[in-house]
Amino acid sequence: MITSGTRMLLIITICGCALTGAGYRAEAAALNPSAKPAVESKDMKTIFNERKDLFDKVSAVTGIPWYMLAAVDQYERTIQIARKRPSGDGLIAIFFTELEWSGMLNPDQGDMNEASIALFNGMGKDGSGDDKADRLNDLDKLYAMAMFLLKQGSGDEDLRIGLWTYYQNTRSVERIQQFASVYAKFETLDLHQHAFVMPLGSIYSYRSTWGASRGWGGFRIHEGTDLFASHGVPVRSAAYGIIEIMGWNPYGGWRVGIRDLNNVYHYYAHLSGFNKKVKEGDVVSPGEIIGWVGSSGYGKPGTSGKFPAHLHYGLYRDNGLTDWSFDPYPHLRKWEREERIRKKK
Repeated sequence: MITSGTRMLLIITICGCALTGAGYRAEAAALNPSAKPAVESKDMKTIFNERKDLFDKVSAVTGIPWYMLAAVDQYERTIQIARKRPSGDGLIAIFFTELEWSGMLNPDQGDMNEASIALFNGMGKDGSGDDKADRLNDLDKLYAMAMFLLKQGSGDEDLRIGLWTYYQNTRSVERIQQFASVYAKFETLDLHQHAFVMPLGSIYSYRSTWGASRGWGGFRIHEGTDLFASHGVPVRSAAYGIIEIMGWNPYGGWRVGIRDLNNVYHYYAHLSGFNKKVKEGDVVSPGEIIGWVGSSGYGKPGTSGKFPAHLHYGLYRDNGLTDWSFDPYPHLRKWEREERIRKKK
């Protein structure tokens, strides 16, 4: 049993609210070049360290791995971005409504008394040890989520059931488990650097083609950017993420799909083949080779050569219910420029 005395171990000083708010805006702007400039990287590193400290503290008390707590928090953050909900200035993005926190029938929707909140089956908990269950307090929010998940038990399958009970959405559970796998492998939150999708030393060309019409297979729009290069040029992961799918489809031929920590799906199509060192479910890093440029697709498995060799690259954001396409061209330009700058240093 976790006592209030034990919870006192979680007390920390959370400062720099303006900085953390800027951190959220920077993460939201990571895939939105039209947004205001992000904070400097050293500030983001501070935010990641402070956030990781919270996860470690709650993990030590509850037994839930820090990377699972981090995955839940990151999933909530990506949904806020996709649905354009206010994120607040805290370190933790997990959000509870007043009704969820205090209890549906609680006459005091601003209740911070853990005992009375429990009486009305509210989720509010005091994780900071200040005798207040404050739904805007980072530790309280994180601890409340952890305690909800622990109702089902502490094993991997128990936590999965707990996540489904909370979100009532298998898609949400899958995303959180994917994020947890990435965090567990690298043991850090600082995983938002990108790489260009081809080696900068190779010969390639591309322009904005998103939204153009396509005819094969029926009228549809072009949901990506075509990067033309010679057959066999390496194709690389643009981000830290997990390989969600590899294989054939009639339109994209041999293709790979990677889900990153911003809950963005990276779609690589028309490949000539896959890197045999990676497979579905593997966690990959920016710049890691996943396949090679080809001209596969527009037919049954193995069809190739119906168009010039190129990489079709698409980006899709998940809003919790479905994926929707957005223009990858500005992001490709940004990642290409950033990688060139890194190489010069």
